[in-house]
Amino acid sequence: MDERTDLRYAEAVARLDAILERIERGEVDIDELSQLVAEAANLISLLRKKITAAEMQIRTITERLEREEEAEEKPPPEEVPF
Repeated sequence: MDERTDLRYAEAVARLDAILERIERGEVDIDELSQLVAEAANLISLLRKKITAAEMQIRTITERLEREEEAEEKPPPEEVPF
């Protein structure tokens, strides 16, 4: 199976769980095993990418909020008379 980037995180985890369950129960023959292992590897890669993207997005939002908070805490600049 080609890597499907359109899967949501929960869908990818559910599919990975289903693959692992089938393998653990011994429900796959050797011909199907290599396909399932390849699919599982693709799912793991996709999940890692989604986690990394979420972490980056959270970091960006957190940094923006911290900058906004710092800006609110700074006193206004003093006016210089001319």
